[in-house]
Amino acid sequence: MEPEKPPEPSQDSASLLKRLAGPSSTKAGLAYDQTAINRIIAEASKGSKFYENEKRKDKELSERISKILKQRAEALQGVDLRPIEKNIDHLLEELESQRDLSQIVVHVDMDAFYCSVELLDDPSLQGKPFAVGGGVLSTASYEARKFGVRSGMATFVAQKLCPDLILLKSNFQRYSEMSEKVMDIFERYDPTMLAAGCDEGYLNITKYCEEHMVDADTCVQEIRDTVFRETSLTVSAGIAPNKNKPNGQYHLPFDCTSIKAFMHDLSIRKVPGVGRVNERLLEALGIKTCGDIFKHRATLQLMDKQFGLVFLLRTYLGVASNVVQPMQREERKSIGAERTFHALSDKTQILSKLEDVAGELGNDMVREGWTGKTVTLKFKLDTFQVFTRAKSFDRWVSSKKEDLFAIGKELLLPELPLTLRLIGLRVTKLKDLYAPEPAGGIKRFFEPANSSPRKKPRLASNTEDCNDEADDAGEDHESMPGFYEEEDAEGQGFDAPDDEEQTHLSYDLNPPRHERRTRPPVSAPGPSRTRSSDSPFSATTSKPMSARQGDRVRHQDCPICGKLLETDNKELNAHIDFCLSRNVIMEAQTEAESITKKPKDFVLSWPSGAKGKRKRKR
Repeated sequence: MEPEKPPEPSQDSASLLKRLAGPSSTKAGLAYDQTAINRIIAEASKGSKFYENEKRKDKELSERISKILKQRAEALQGVDLRPIEKNIDHLLEELESQRDLSQIVVHVDMDAFYCSVELLDDPSLQGKPFAVGGGVLSTASYEARKFGVRSGMATFVAQKLCPDLILLKSNFQRYSEMSEKVMDIFERYDPTMLAAGCDEGYLNITKYCEEHMVDADTCVQEIRDTVFRETSLTVSAGIAPNKNKPNGQYHLPFDCTSIKAFMHDLSIRKVPGVGRVNERLLEALGIKTCGDIFKHRATLQLMDKQFGLVFLLRTYLGVASNVVQPMQREERKSIGAERTFHALSDKTQILSKLEDVAGELGNDMVREGWTGKTVTLKFKLDTFQVFTRAKSFDRWVSSKKEDLFAIGKELLLPELPLTLRLIGLRVTKLKDLYAPEPAGGIKRFFEPANSSPRKKPRLASNTEDCNDEADDAGEDHESMPGFYEEEDAEGQGFDAPDDEEQTHLSYDLNPPRHERRTRPPVSAPGPSRTRSSDSPFSATTSKPMSARQGDRVRHQDCPICGKLLETDNKELNAHIDFCLSRNVIMEAQTEAESITKKPKDFVLSWPSGAKGKRKRKR
């Protein structure tokens, strides 16, 4: 077989080169023009299963873009865009009225955190290109970044870019120790700060500045000085009236004109909630910067389901939440654990990894006080394709290692033989074991919803023409539609090392997002088989089934009549409506017979869900 020719200078090859560069190609310290670096990455990757998987994903995305462009052409055909733009301009005015410039929010981010900690322990590394990680890099020093080395990159690719690269093994215990020290300092300035990881977070310093009679710049400089004095580590900070992250250390003036000007030329990829996939979709419409959003606002409205009009309009204006608060327990949506390892085909070894993951998950569930009703198995093939299998129960799942292992095993065995490099388990449909038991029966439907403090208020009714279905339950306009699904499916490039086992505890707070997927090709799972079993953990899927699909039909109690129904949520809601309507009609008839009086309208207000964010582990 002849070697593959170099990519032709076309849009498709350019997109593949950019994709192969990985999701961290916008990291600070990297060269501005990465064309040559990206070609080296592509050449070093050729022939690998990762490269073939990225080619497949790039082709699928190109086909998706073609369909979207066709839909755009059909949507715009014969349409007068002026009335649409006028409605959107009214919406922009309303969004602008929601802008709050009263709060001082600081985004703090440690500089090359893992590498900086390593420098503390080994000063001889100063000025040398080095990185932390094994088969895949966790982070790279700024000297290494000059060569194009970055987090999420395979070691062999990094060494192609920088032959003198020094590799260090991860020391997570040490990183955690230093993270606690840094976070403790941040909490002196905002006790309710929101940690966005082990090395960054958001602080609202408004109250501190008022109480200590200092301005924002003085306060932030004090924070940075304190961190350096007590830990010898450096931290960058961005000061703004909301949680939009400025680029590096920067004080964004607190006025509408400055904020809009800052956002106007900002790359759309810099916006939290816009991933690599959405970046390409937006670029296909001609949207490369936030300023381009206004120009294409009518198209975005017509294709709102694909792009999320309100989120993008907020982005254009630079309007975002300025509520800084740790995640509340009721916001959590899942708890899980996963492990990456060198490619394994042996059934015994794979099951051993699954058993280890089950033990980690069980321990976390007990320690943190959670149980749930749905268990999802996640596995990644040696071809880097990710799949999930799920099972839901009409009871709360046990946190015992052997029980979780039994569930995972029954979901995995029908798929074997496989060659895997990652396996994980996740529990969703959570119940907080530390929370008081809610009132039973119909009363629970009338309890006030535990809404997230970050949830945006719904827009007024005059926006209906612009955004018919944007206000679905749980929608908070903090990301583009499908952002979390895409990010979860995209992964972190070469995220499964070949020479170093890594354990990852998954504390993500959003539901599993691998529902839509195609059947795997060669060297992939076979069809699940229906099996009868006396075990309470038996899986009964007869075809590939996602976490959401596996939960469609189940036994559920009607809170009105008390009947046990075998149905999905849609049919359950219809049954509840029927029971409520029947009761209301009977009450109305009884009332009409006794007194001639019209019955009052009966209205139910259904609680909406809330999305959560990660909370740092304390």
